[in-house]
This record gives sequence, structure tokens and C-alpha cells, in this order.
Amino acid sequence: MIIRADSLTATRWKNGGGMTREIAAGPPGASLDAFAWRLSLADVASDGAFSSFAGVDRVLVLLDGAGMRLTEAEGRVHTLDAPLAIARFAGETPIHATLIDGPTRDFNVMVRRDRARATVHARRASCSLDAGHDLTFIFCVLGRIDIKAAADTRHTLETGDTLCLDRGAELHCEASDDTSWLHIGIDNV
Repeated sequence: MIIRADSLTATRWKNGGGMTREIAAGPPGASLDAFAWRLSLADVASDGAFSSFAGVDRVLVLLDGAGMRLTEAEGRVHTLDAPLAIARFAGETPIHATLIDGPTRDFNVMVRRDRARATVHARRASCSLDAGHDLTFIFCVLGRIDIKAAADTRHTLETGDTLCLDRGAELHCEASDDTSWLHIGIDNV
């Protein structure tokens, strides 16, 4: 299934401080208090505290903008200052975000650690990969990706599009020279 960028709807963050666009969640239609996993985009326009998500592991990937620093209450700092920079942290950790130089757009993966696990890999080139997760997502950050799946099934993603596949065989992802993309695997616990 392909989720096109123009089909995503903007909604307010849990803490009211920004906007998010949910790409997919499990189970479908789950609220922010009931999801097992969630993929979304966030537009961050100002400094501020992150919403708390107890029992949730989070992965944040910078997609666009100069970046931000995520400062944990005990002093650890995650610096996302280049496209595809990744930060991993527990959702219950108090975090304050400081923008480096203006707004950013981020990709977010959240999994309830008692219900799911996630892997996130940033890519900039063509490759073959194993779709051996319960769910595999390919998110096109920039450019165009042509994907060949099982039984010679083909999919094309443009900037902002996401492909979701159930557990399957090998995929071959052909990316143009200027393309960047994310490979996300979700496994139920």
C-alpha cells in the first residue's frame, strides 16, 4: 500500500505546540494513548518541550531545516544538524528542543516497548533489502525511488510518499542520484 504525501492531514501535537501528520499507526485509528506503533511527520516552528509518552521508544529523523538540539533533563544532548541525522530516546524522558536556525520538518517513529520494536535506517543510494519485519515501510525523503518487490510487483515513490509492506521477501530499491529515503521495520512483541 502506498500512502501519498498529499493524503496526510495536519493535526495539533499532543502538547498543542505544533503540527503533526500521521502516516500510519497500529492498530489503525488508534489514539495517541492506545497505539502500538506510529509513524508521523512533524513541523517544528519554535523551541519547546516534547510531549511525554510513557512506555514509548522514539526515533526522530531530521528531514529538512537547519536542525535542532534535543536536551534531556539530565543533560544529554542529541544534535540533529544535517538531513537524516537520527536521535533515539525514551518517550518519558523530559526533553526540550532548541531550533538551530529556523523551522524544521522531522520524521517520527514511536513504539510502545511492551508491544512493538522498530528499526530505522537512513539511505542515500540504491540497494536490496530484506522485508523480514512484520511491517516494512519505505519513506521517500527527497527524490524518487522505484521499488521492485515479490512477484515482480513495482512501486514508485516521490518525495513524501510512503510504501507499507507486510512481511515478505527481498526488495530492490532503485534511487536516483539525489534521492534520500528511510527504511523502517516494525515488529510486534
